[in-house]
Amino acid sequence: MAEQAHSNIPTDGNPNSNISPPSASLGQSVIPIVNRLQDIFAQLGSASTIDLPQVAVVGSQSSGKSSVLEALVGRDFLPRGADICTRRPLVLQLVQLPRGEDGSLSETAEWGEFLHLSGRRIFDFNAIRREIQAETEKEVGLNKGVSDKQIRLKIFSPNVLNITLVDLPGITRVPVGDQPSDIEARIRTMILSYIKHETCIILAVSPANSDLSNSDALQMARMADPDGSRTIGVITKLDIMDRGTDARNFLLGNVVPLRLGYIGIVNRSQEDIIANKSIRDALAYEEEFFHSRPVYHSLADRCGVPQLAKKLNQILVQHIKAILPELKARINSQMVSVVKELSSYGWSRSFTADHTYKIHRGI
Repeated sequence: MAEQAHSNIPTDGNPNSNISPPSASLGQSVIPIVNRLQDIFAQLGSASTIDLPQVAVVGSQSSGKSSVLEALVGRDFLPRGADICTRRPLVLQLVQLPRGEDGSLSETAEWGEFLHLSGRRIFDFNAIRREIQAETEKEVGLNKGVSDKQIRLKIFSPNVLNITLVDLPGITRVPVGDQPSDIEARIRTMILSYIKHETCIILAVSPANSDLSNSDALQMARMADPDGSRTIGVITKLDIMDRGTDARNFLLGNVVPLRLGYIGIVNRSQEDIIANKSIRDALAYEEEFFHSRPVYHSLADRCGVPQLAKKLNQILVQHIKAILPELKARINSQMVSVVKELSSYGWSRSFTADHTYKIHRGI
């Protein structure tokens, strides 16, 4: 019975390897389109007034946000440390690559590309981490300050599903280093600027070994999404809950209800990271954890990184499809205004009309 309940958990270290082909193919069309629009609008900066669909990752400084993101990618690539690590919003676009006919992968099958290093492929994920750190320090210095200026990173891999996430600075209460005394208020304001939009799915990360009703992430989510219609809860650190307790009530939504529900995961601890425990080993440990605890067997669809990846992909696709008509209408309205303005400057009407048609075909 236990094996049957968790037959969807991978055994090869790939968090998405056992996801069915129909699920894996979700988003092959709509998510890449939104990704392209995000890249274009990012270069326009504040000139763009269109809010695009995205998933914002929210959590306190020690909630396990980084471990969740790295588990979804299957690679170590984020800055680590005891203090605040995410000091600029990281827009992470995961792009699924097709596998070879024999399913085999080479060392060059996965790479990252930064928008500010256009066209450069980085195959060393440690180099990706160093580039994130360098870009952060370039903007906010060596202290613990934060900035709302984005870093945009695409990761191409056969081992991911098409998902776009924004990793936001973790909520902190006590200033450290040269941080201003109002650092908590600044971070909360930054987070709210993302999650207040109806186009944003909120991924609220909370540790299982704390009081869920007082979760910083869920409190922030409730401010922007009072009815919980666009919030997904992630409960981390299930393996370090007090003996005799479990997260069943959390995952069932009996403590803080969310329409999109919860996913429970077991992530690497700081000790695991220091000891260089691989994500492959961490996923194997997670599988064994859920396999050996009967309380979670009936909740197999709410447990584990593979289920989180699948749920995120499906919900993001559904969300994009739901708001696509309004999105197209807003882009069309702005395109008409731009064409009129260009025509007033003497641009050829046939040129502007042709480019408008091409943009519309893209969406």
